[in-house]
Amino acid sequence: MKGRVLIIAGSDSGGGAGIQADIKTVTMLGGFAATAITALTAQNTLGVHGILGVDPAFIRQQMQVVLRDIGADCLKTGMLHSAEVIETVAATIDEDAAGVPVVVDPVMVAKGGAALLQDSAAHALITLMVPRATVLTPNLPEAEALTGLKVADLDGMRRAGAALLKLGPKAVLVKGGHLEGPVLHDLLLTADGETVFESRRIDTSQTHGTGCTLASAIATGLAQGMSIVDAVARARDYVRHAIETAPGLGNGHGPLNHGHPLDR
Repeated sequence: MKGRVLIIAGSDSGGGAGIQADIKTVTMLGGFAATAITALTAQNTLGVHGILGVDPAFIRQQMQVVLRDIGADCLKTGMLHSAEVIETVAATIDEDAAGVPVVVDPVMVAKGGAALLQDSAAHALITLMVPRATVLTPNLPEAEALTGLKVADLDGMRRAGAALLKLGPKAVLVKGGHLEGPVLHDLLLTADGETVFESRRIDTSQTHGTGCTLASAIATGLAQGMSIVDAVARARDYVRHAIETAPGLGNGHGPLNHGHPLDR
C-alpha cells in the first residue's frame, strides 16, 4: 500500500460524501486513509439535516497524533466550517506537516444547497488555506464566491483560476460541471500554464460527493508520487466511472459507486 493521506473533513452519515467518500476513494486507489473529523452531519441524498461541529482543539489532536506517528504523504481538507477550525488546521499543518502537499477542496455549499461554511469563515479560507494549497479544487460557485468574478464559460474559468492562483496555491483546478452543455471542461492552472480536461457530460442526478471524491483521488495520486497533471487525470477517470456505475440509491442526489474498480 503506497500513499498515506490524512483527510481533514466532515462526516456524511449518508456515506456519499465527506469522510466516508474520502476513505473509500483513497482505499480503492491503493492509498492509506487516516482522518481528522471536523464536523458530524446528519445527511442523506435529500440534503443536510443537521451539523454538529467538533471542538477545534480535538481536531488539532486528531491531526497531531496521526502526523507524529503514522505520518502523511499528502493532506486533503474538505469541510472546514468556521474561522476557528480553519485557523486551527492551518496552524497544525505548519507545525506538524510543513512541506507536505495539501489538496484544498473549498467546501462551501452542499449539493442540496445547505451552507457548510459560515459567512465569517470565508476570509479565513482565502487567507489561510488557499495559499497553503498544492492543488485548490473549487467548483464554479466556489470559484465565484472566492474571487467575486462571474463564471459563464471557459474564459471565465480562466479568469477566476488566474485570480485564485495569485492568492498563492501551486495549482488551481476549476471544475466546470455547473456550466451547461454536452461537453464538460475542467481547467488546471499552474505557474507553467494550463491543461484543459474535456469529457462528455453524463446526464444523471447520481453526483453526490463528486467534489470530495475528486479531491481525495487527487490527494492519493500526489501521495503516491504522481505529478499534478497525472493525479488529476487519474482522479477524473475514477470519478467518471464512479458516476457511470452509481448504484441509484436514495430519492435525491445519489452517491457514486466508489468500489467500481472491484467490478472490473
